[in-house]
Amino acid sequence: MTLNLFEDAALSPLRREELCPGAVVLRGFALPDESAIFEALRHITIAAPFRHMMTPGGFRMSVAMTNCGSYGWVSDSSGYRYDATDPDSGKPWPRMPDVLLKLAQNAAASAGFTNYKPDVCLINRYAPGSRLSLHQDKNERDFDAPIVSVSLGIPAIFLWGGLCRQDRPMRVPLMHGDVVVWGGAARLRYHGVLPIKQEYHRLTGLYRINLAFRKTGRRQTGP
Repeated sequence: MTLNLFEDAALSPLRREELCPGAVVLRGFALPDESAIFEALRHITIAAPFRHMMTPGGFRMSVAMTNCGSYGWVSDSSGYRYDATDPDSGKPWPRMPDVLLKLAQNAAASAGFTNYKPDVCLINRYAPGSRLSLHQDKNERDFDAPIVSVSLGIPAIFLWGGLCRQDRPMRVPLMHGDVVVWGGAARLRYHGVLPIKQEYHRLTGLYRINLAFRKTGRRQTGP
């Protein structure tokens, strides 16, 4: 099942679409902050460059990533986890810029989730051919807070599944500036991204950038 066409999404940049109870697509929601978002990303990726992490099984991930916020999502031979330190630099991850925090909070509120306070933003860079298999976001300790996912750059087909891996997923075209928010009964739905097709975007070139805001539910230690 495919939800609308890329052309429809582009023509209706501020449309709201419900995927299921607790999950919505906010078309074009990030566009008003476009310039400030990319300036923030420039500073983040200077401090913590994109890298291809390794899975616990020793495979190189096709999606390059970095993080900002109190924690970062990391993967290596010891498993998947959140860590306050960038393993490449040994330094804390860059702080989450105000423009990104406000974008996530405003999107969550527009989807019905108030008082959202994400403490991590995963920044994923997809090249043509890269994909994200169906999975649940379960590394967090706080499942009450929603996930906020921002699409930037070239288009993608987002897979929106059910609570079981074998449930047939919906195919949702996502364009530059679209934001997906899911929480509540939809928080543990399976989701993924089909292999990215070769396209070009004026701001990201051949890449798609995804910002995934989450609340880990972890307590910070130290000063």
